[in-house]
Amino acid sequence: MPLQNFQYDTIMREYSRRQNENRHILEEHQKEAYSKFPRLKEIEEEVASLSARKVRALLSGNETGTDDLRTAIAGLALERRAILTEHGYAPDYLELPYTCPICQDTGYVGSKKCACFKKAEIELLYTQSNLAEILKKENFDHFSFDYYSDTIKNEATGLSARETARRAYDIARNFVRDFDNSFENLFLYGDTGVGKTFLSHCVAHELLKSARCVLYFSAFDLFDLLAGTTFSKKDSHTEEDLIYDCDLLIIDDLGTELTNSFVSSQLFLCINERIMRRKSTIISTNLKLENFSETYSERTFSRIASNYQMVKLIGKDIRIQKIFLGGK
Repeated sequence: MPLQNFQYDTIMREYSRRQNENRHILEEHQKEAYSKFPRLKEIEEEVASLSARKVRALLSGNETGTDDLRTAIAGLALERRAILTEHGYAPDYLELPYTCPICQDTGYVGSKKCACFKKAEIELLYTQSNLAEILKKENFDHFSFDYYSDTIKNEATGLSARETARRAYDIARNFVRDFDNSFENLFLYGDTGVGKTFLSHCVAHELLKSARCVLYFSAFDLFDLLAGTTFSKKDSHTEEDLIYDCDLLIIDDLGTELTNSFVSSQLFLCINERIMRRKSTIISTNLKLENFSETYSERTFSRIASNYQMVKLIGKDIRIQKIFLGGK
């Protein structure tokens, strides 16, 4: 998904800030160097005068003598360099510094985004995802099957908790791998603490690394945000504008919020709108499937059942297991 206008503007404002900051650094360098070595100021003025003469000659079509001007400018540059280095300054001390010398702090190399722009894009998306810190620990590299039992069985499938977790892990991996080629949604369900949220974070981490726009909300925060925007008259470009259009929306702990007719209708609207736009969603819930329709509606559950891959996790509460293991 291309950056929203306000996201693009946020990044470009940072480039503008860098340019202003670096111009200020150059001005400070010039002020110091010219006060100590007046000859440097004279060289700068001579170079400016010769450069202007060269430009006028080229514009008038008279290139006679431009080689001499070029030679004179090069000689003055060497003299400036010698003065600086003899007194312990870097040879480029009086040149405009760049945070990124590749794009010279414009964000672009030709018509293509510079690597620094792509890095800024990813960092911005991480920040806006609400997951920046937690994904340092919760990702595929840190997913462990050690917390899943070989003896606890899923009666419906006959698979152990560990086998079930491996299946869910593979589904999540494939979801990331095929993200650009197929439209998929995941519905993660199971008891508290069996790794549903962790698995959704794994997916988010991989997609954010490749500059996809991912938004994470607990169910409570999502519906609180939607309520605020529904009942206010403000028209602003903030996170709520991305709910329907971000590449991946994660709704965590669905069923823990205070459910009412507003929440039920907003959930259907959100799910339906994102399906219509073919934007992927991951929902995690502790609710049993047979209770989901009662909590929300048959209509909502029907949309989920027909458009989401249902992924169940079973086992003992991993958070409690970690407490007994001393936080490991």
